[in-house]
Amino acid sequence: MKFIDDLKYNEDGLIPAVAQQFDTHEVLMMAWMNKASIEETLETGRVCYWSRSRQAFWRKGESSGQVQMLKEFRVDCDADTLLMLVDQTGPACHTGRRSCFYQVVKDGELITDSEPLIDPEELYKK
Repeated sequence: MKFIDDLKYNEDGLIPAVAQQFDTHEVLMMAWMNKASIEETLETGRVCYWSRSRQAFWRKGESSGQVQMLKEFRVDCDADTLLMLVDQTGPACHTGRRSCFYQVVKDGELITDSEPLIDPEELYKK
């Protein structure tokens, strides 16, 4: 998988990765990946990100059970952004919503256009 070495990572060795539901095309979230998390994702089929705040691998769903399984892995024309078509179990957002992109600008105001599917405290059993 030579292409992994040819990707354009930032100064921290990371590349942005957008997750999109494979069948509905809903944009779910954006996170960061590094070379090792890309390799793991492609080898296992379960999406693994790099958490900048924890400085550790973040296997989507390890604390919430809301797993992302990889269906297709795409690289943009500049090789500096990834698009992963995934099958997302339940909410993708830590707020309990299906998508992290639940805020929309309407008439110059930022509004929330969806409610959580599950309370985040229940989702993460806090």
